[in-house]
Amino acid sequence: MALTTANTPNREPMTTHVLLVRPALNRVYAESSVDLMAAELAVFSDRLLGGRVRDIAPVRLSGVPYLGFTCPDLGPDDAARLANLSSAYALFERRGDLLAPVELTPLDKFDDDLVTIQKYPGKTNEHFTKLLLNLAVVSSASAQDMLTRRLRVLDPMCGRGTTLNQALTYGYDTAGIDVDGKDFDAYAQFIQTWLKRKRVKHQADTTRVRRDGKVIARRFQASIGVTKESYKAGDALDLDYVNADTTEANRFHRAGTFDVIATDAPYGVQHGSRATGALHRGPLELIRAAIGGWVGLLRPGGALAISWNTNVVPRASLVDALAAANLEPLDEGPYLGFSHRVDQAIVRDIVVARKP
Repeated sequence: MALTTANTPNREPMTTHVLLVRPALNRVYAESSVDLMAAELAVFSDRLLGGRVRDIAPVRLSGVPYLGFTCPDLGPDDAARLANLSSAYALFERRGDLLAPVELTPLDKFDDDLVTIQKYPGKTNEHFTKLLLNLAVVSSASAQDMLTRRLRVLDPMCGRGTTLNQALTYGYDTAGIDVDGKDFDAYAQFIQTWLKRKRVKHQADTTRVRRDGKVIARRFQASIGVTKESYKAGDALDLDYVNADTTEANRFHRAGTFDVIATDAPYGVQHGSRATGALHRGPLELIRAAIGGWVGLLRPGGALAISWNTNVVPRASLVDALAAANLEPLDEGPYLGFSHRVDQAIVRDIVVARKP
């Protein structure tokens, strides 16, 4: 079904462009990927392309599925933005029965195995992680600068760092927080091994964070060069991962210093947290306890994107929690198009909100 109107009744709109969707190894995600990218493209249109992308709908050409849309005046800058759609594989302009390739130049500063090589139980699909980060970026006040400015990204429940790696791939500074010490250790080992194997210029160190003479966290920090030349010139990406409770995020970062927050909330009914002495709490309870600190770290105009399991937390409850934290939920139009099944127990969705 098209996400925009203005179609002639009983006649398929003549698309001017088609997107070939990147294959996903996860079969269930692959079944949802076209619909998810359709909603993502509609958000890109509204936030980056002045609403000029219309008639977004799946199409089949010679038996091959594509995502079609109309945008007669699609220019090079527009294509450069669309190149970063989470599942975009190739873009074509339709010229009668022929397809003319449109060059796509994504933001990627590093090889894609930075995001794809890690394999472990419970890893969030990397296409979905990119989608989540994209929605936060294009919904923020920094949307128009996504190709030209080094944004600062925070994942306050970062696990083994898929979001951190995607942000680094974009050439953004990134920070993460997670209470799980094993995930912290696994990520620190992975990223240092990857950087060495790829011969990427960097410096990395793990330290202990002390307050009032007590160790309250461990912290992994790295400076990473996109090129040897930029690194020698002192221009390096900042990577920061704190092994601590996410409800204490504001103890480790200055207020108003992040452009976006993107995080994948735990899907189960319990999640480890040391806050108030409790070892387990539900996802909604955890978000309510942590959201005030997260919002304080966002710059005005910053955006937050959270994915979660709707079988555990109703969408309305999460939207209410974000509104209660003085955020402005984006709860209409294409932002309602991201619900999809992960497995029998998980139906995942995304909610996005902005800081005034």
